Amino acid sequence: MTYAITQTCCNDATCVAVCPVNCIHPTPEERAFGSTEMLHIDPRACIDCGACADACPVDAIFPVDSLSAGQREYADINAAYYEGEEPLPVGDEVDGPNFHVWGEPAFERSLPSDFGPLRVAVVGTGPAGMYAAQDLLLHTAAEVTLIDRLPVAGGLVRYGVAPDHPATKKVGDTFSRFHSHPRVRMHLGIEVGRDVTAEELSAHHDAVIYAVGASTDKRLGVPGEELPGCLSATAFVAWYNAHPEAVAQGVDLSAERVVVVGNGNVALDVARILVADPEALAATDIAAHALDALRASRVREVVVLGRRGPEDAAYTRSELLALKHVPGVELVVDDHDPRTAAVIDAAGAGDRAGVLKGLARVRTDAASPTGGERRIVLRFHSEVVEIQGGGGGVRSVRVTDGGGAGAADLGAGLLLRAIGYRGLPVPGLPFDEASGTVPHDGGRVAGLPGSYVVGWIKRGPSGGIGANRTCAAETVGALLADAVAGELPAPKGDAKAFRRLARQRNRRVVDARGLAAIDRAERDRGRRDGRPRVKLATVEELVATARSGRLLRLTR
Repeated sequence: MTYAITQTCCNDATCVAVCPVNCIHPTPEERAFGSTEMLHIDPRACIDCGACADACPVDAIFPVDSLSAGQREYADINAAYYEGEEPLPVGDEVDGPNFHVWGEPAFERSLPSDFGPLRVAVVGTGPAGMYAAQDLLLHTAAEVTLIDRLPVAGGLVRYGVAPDHPATKKVGDTFSRFHSHPRVRMHLGIEVGRDVTAEELSAHHDAVIYAVGASTDKRLGVPGEELPGCLSATAFVAWYNAHPEAVAQGVDLSAERVVVVGNGNVALDVARILVADPEALAATDIAAHALDALRASRVREVVVLGRRGPEDAAYTRSELLALKHVPGVELVVDDHDPRTAAVIDAAGAGDRAGVLKGLARVRTDAASPTGGERRIVLRFHSEVVEIQGGGGGVRSVRVTDGGGAGAADLGAGLLLRAIGYRGLPVPGLPFDEASGTVPHDGGRVAGLPGSYVVGWIKRGPSGGIGANRTCAAETVGALLADAVAGELPAPKGDAKAFRRLARQRNRRVVDARGLAAIDRAERDRGRRDGRPRVKLATVEELVATARSGRLLRLTR
């Protein structure tokens, strides 16, 4: 029996580090690492030890003979990655005895004796920030100050991962163990540029790592984009994930058809949530207001528009495969353009377009869907040129074949744009408007010694959760090299001074004890409803719960 890596692979390569026979590829040392959608286990070399499954932070690895019907294709996907290649040798011939050389990130000269005690602020508690904090805490004696503009930690894991992907969310458990680390101080609800300046942050720390992500979306730039009922996928994801800045009653699901513009994983996520069985979602941590709205929803068809053909789609093959197995939902392909069928018919088994073989082919038009089960329609070679209004909102979406010809109007009551994320400027840091990132050199912020970036604000909105691990290793490595070289500016204030400053500027700061109180309260609410947790959905609820839990502990 061998193991196989499945849909939820996060690519952080923890499994690679523990495999005793070097059967998981690509490794971070290999050129293909970061360019493949997932990692793969070689069934010819796997010795069935299960170490990879135990180490996987997102429960993506299973014995092949235990794969469910919807996962069985992954056994073939793993094996196909190695077709035509000789099995790699095991033992001394593979970069050393038994184990390959790559493991946990190792930093040159990172012993405490190489530099004085470090105090590092990490701004952002999503995956990028927490991978950086993890490296600092595990490999140095640094003290870490965790800062987030929201009064709760988690970032993308809490507010970006779809609620029906609970395995992916488990990486948050790995990060949360560092929230109460003895060398961590937490200040949640503090925003750089609003409550403290970048200069003040640097004045109280040896170094500052900014992991603020890419929090806004790109726009279509077409007439009608300002109509009610035209939303960003960013806002929709925030809405169903109970983000405290989302409007609870902000999405109208009274129309039978929704158009989603974009061909990435986020587009597939929102399409799937719109037509999924609400009772299945009731077993997740989806926002209570979103669950109520989806139960009352009239949506039965979601048309996902791609500007180019299926060969150029940005979603991963694993997410597309999962879409074929959503209970009660039919996945079909619009065949209005002959180029779509030609690509699908010619696609090989390993191509993303090949996943579309065997799907029904339909024609979408101005009319709303009639009869049948709920469905998701993948329509390629379709560029939005206008959003047409009526009745106080969106009435239809005009699309062409991408070359300005073949115009068609698709009736719809809601349009969601999922065409990419974009970073926002951080006051006090340089910013590249063209890329939406902070200019840097290997993570070092240009012109600001002691300031660093990691994650999407560093490299742009590309790569999933696991990609931040190697990204963080590079940034932390640069920081430690600067510490060894004596190039970090000396802070003027200490940790206590920063704590006083933060609380003077914002009386509602949440610390680690407050965060623990929020976690307990949400899990308690979930247990009452048979759910993993019921999230607190407003800043007021989060802060009040943090305070009440903290006061309760102090009085015991």
